[in-house]
Amino acid sequence: MIEDLFDLEQVTSRTSLIHSLDARVKIIICIAAIVALVAVPYSPVVYTVSAIFFVLFLVLWILSGIPVMVYIRRLFIALPFGFMLCGFQIFFKNRYYTDYHTLLELPFGIQVFYESVQFATILLVKFLVCYSFIVLLSSTSSLQDLLEAAGRLKAPPELILALGMMIRYLFVFGTIYRKVTDALKARLFDPFDHRLPYRYRIVNMGYMMGSLFIRSLEQGERTYASMLCRGYGRDSYIFIRDKPLHSSDLIFLFSCLFIIILVPLFCWYDPYALMDHTIFG
Repeated sequence: MIEDLFDLEQVTSRTSLIHSLDARVKIIICIAAIVALVAVPYSPVVYTVSAIFFVLFLVLWILSGIPVMVYIRRLFIALPFGFMLCGFQIFFKNRYYTDYHTLLELPFGIQVFYESVQFATILLVKFLVCYSFIVLLSSTSSLQDLLEAAGRLKAPPELILALGMMIRYLFVFGTIYRKVTDALKARLFDPFDHRLPYRYRIVNMGYMMGSLFIRSLEQGERTYASMLCRGYGRDSYIFIRDKPLHSSDLIFLFSCLFIIILVPLFCWYDPYALMDHTIFG
C-alpha cells in the first residue's frame, strides 16, 4: 500500500488534457457524477444511467493517457469491499420493494430473494461507477493540488490544515517504511518465507512495527517543535493563493455537468410514454 502511494503521485505527474485541468473542475465533476448517480432511484433505470456515466468516465480516462492497467489494479483494491457490501444485501429485505419472491432457499431457513438480488446488483453498479470517478480524480490530480482546490472551494480551513499535515507527513512515513523494509531485505528477511520459523517471523515483524512507531513518534515531536518555532498556533492556517479559472476549464466543466445532469433526467423521464398518454387519452 505504501508503494502504491508513491506510484499514485507518479501517475498524477503526467501531461494530458485532463491533467492540465484545474483541480476544482475535476472535483466538481467527480462529486456531481456521484451525487447524480446516487440520486437515481433504485430501479432498472440505474443500469442505463450507469452505462452512460461509465462511457463518460472512459472518455475522460482515454484523454488522460493513463494505462488501463492502472485503473484495473486500483479497481481490484476496492472490489472486495464492494462485493462484501453488496453481497449481504441478497439475504435481507429492503424498503424499496413491497413484494418479494424467493429465488433460492438455503439451509437454516435462509432465503435469497429475487428483489434483493436486483437491489444488490444496482448497488454494486452504483459503487463501481462512483469509485471509477474517484480513481480518475486521484490519478490526474496530486494530493497537494486537491488540497488547494478544496481550499479554493471554501472548505473549512481547519480541515484543510489537518489534511495538509497528514498529506505532507504521510510521505515521510512512507520513506521511513521503505528504509525499514530495505534494511530487512538487505538482511535476507522475508516475512512470507515459510522456510523461516513462524515465531521468528512474528517476533521480527513486531520489532519492525515497534521501530516504525517509535520513529513516527520522534518525527512528530520534532515536527511539532519546529512548527512552534515558526509561530504555529490555533489560528494558523495554510495559505492558498487565489487562482482564476480559465475559459477552457469552464467550458469543459459545463459540458460535463450538462451531460451529468441531462442523462438521469432523460433516462427517468420517458417522453414516448407521455406522448402516448397525451394522444390516446
